[in-house]
Amino acid sequence: MAYEWLDEYCLNKQGVIKDYQPEWQATRYFIGGKMFAMQGGDKNGKPIFTMKLEPLFGDYLRKQYKDIVPGYYMNKQHWNSLYLDGNVPDDVVRDMADKAYMAVLQTLTKKVQKEISGLDNEPSAK
Repeated sequence: MAYEWLDEYCLNKQGVIKDYQPEWQATRYFIGGKMFAMQGGDKNGKPIFTMKLEPLFGDYLRKQYKDIVPGYYMNKQHWNSLYLDGNVPDDVVRDMADKAYMAVLQTLTKKVQKEISGLDNEPSAK
């Protein structure tokens, strides 16, 4: 399986937590209580990593790579699944993970964004 580094890459992002959803047999990645990625399998058990992306970017990637498809069992406009046995370059996969994380981070309140970044812990200037 390719992309063994992807779990650690997502977990190294500020404020990310993961859990396991037994009913879906999937590992989910959250920021601020909202999911931005999920690792599981398709209906045939092939391993996939699904990420939330801006619709135009996701559509572009699906046209470029046969191993990126509309999000399996997710909203097909916003979610994209990457087959983990595929041949998408690592830098493209990192960019997908970065953009998925940022897409969800930007939907959070400014207060939560500051808490996640640690900026609210800095002493205020006087």
